[in-house]
Amino acid sequence: MSEQARADVGAPPVHNAAVAFIFVTILLDMFALGLIMPILPKLVESFVDNDTASAARIFGLFGTAWAAMQFIFSPILGGLSDRFGRRPVVLLSNFGLALDYVLMALAPSLIWLFIGRVISGITSASVSTAFAYIADITPPERRAAVFGKVGAAFGAGFIVGPAIGGLLGNADPRLPFWVAAGLSFANTLYGLLILPESLPRDRRSPFRWKSANPLGALHLLRSDRVLAGLSITNFFAQLAHVVLPSTFVLYASYRYGWDTKIVGLTLALVGICAMVVQGAGIGPIVRRIGERRALLLGLGSGAAGFLIFGVAPTGPLFWLGIPVMALWGLAGAASQALMTQLVAGDQQGQLQGATTSVQSVAQLVGPFLFTLIFAYFIGGQAPMKLPGAPFLLASTLLMLALAIAARTLATRKSPA
Repeated sequence: MSEQARADVGAPPVHNAAVAFIFVTILLDMFALGLIMPILPKLVESFVDNDTASAARIFGLFGTAWAAMQFIFSPILGGLSDRFGRRPVVLLSNFGLALDYVLMALAPSLIWLFIGRVISGITSASVSTAFAYIADITPPERRAAVFGKVGAAFGAGFIVGPAIGGLLGNADPRLPFWVAAGLSFANTLYGLLILPESLPRDRRSPFRWKSANPLGALHLLRSDRVLAGLSITNFFAQLAHVVLPSTFVLYASYRYGWDTKIVGLTLALVGICAMVVQGAGIGPIVRRIGERRALLLGLGSGAAGFLIFGVAPTGPLFWLGIPVMALWGLAGAASQALMTQLVAGDQQGQLQGATTSVQSVAQLVGPFLFTLIFAYFIGGQAPMKLPGAPFLLASTLLMLALAIAARTLATRKSPA
């Protein structure tokens, strides 16, 4: 019996072990990424004689390069997984990520550190293959709940990773990279022993450069009206999300006078609330109201949460918006589940690669958009002081995404 057939009849050993591995894969990837987050800017700064302004510009270039690699290689890895299976792509990506962390731990110069970030962007693109794996082994009606649980790994990794990375970095700025490398190597070995293949040979499709390049992959997203509408919805939602990593720390310090301790605790609260929604809330909510309404509820909650963030005059009022915004997690899982139902089994990798490329474009545009708006509205030339302007824009983007999603799904015939 093929692995897909086993999953279809509900064979628990294969299904549970596979989902657990994908959860652990994403958790360790995000944990490793979180480990180096508080250290990498300081390491860059050490290469430019502690010139903070120069370090900031170089670090921004590193981030752009990382997102560009995601944009280019996500559809390629997705296409390769449709051709050769999910297992080899996930395992090779984990192994490549481990080698990359070793390279950055040993990097003698900025150029080598930059090369490491480029490789990291390529290997981290395997997340799209991980989501295709979930689509392979999970019945359509359960995908939203499983996507939500796997998505909780993102929050968990970003809660724990930066805190431990900061502690390790105080001992040695290179130590977090070595720990991240060890975790990625362990993840690879774990996968070699545990992970079964999810895509049988008779369901694989040929690899075509025409559809595997970023622009070619977008043809799949345009092949169906609902798929195209959900992709546009996803783009605006991802663009809105960039406001948090790009401006939150500056905004919280400027408006509320928070120090790094309060900022860290607030980010931890964001992660905890997101984990609760994604890990425990999505399944019951989707079963009760369906994927369409869950998507719309999630987008509306995200818009309301960002609105609270943007207008809150005090820190405690800002905190009130966090559980509201956490319900936004419904939207991502519901959207993923709806989109996977619109393509064939041998196109799941291509779909996830194309979706990740769309997200990467948002990650390329968002930091410049939100930081420039924040700088303008706290500067002397602004018609009024409005430090919350980036969050108000993010709220508007989510309302736009909500309108597009509602119109897209209005005529779709589905029990969801």
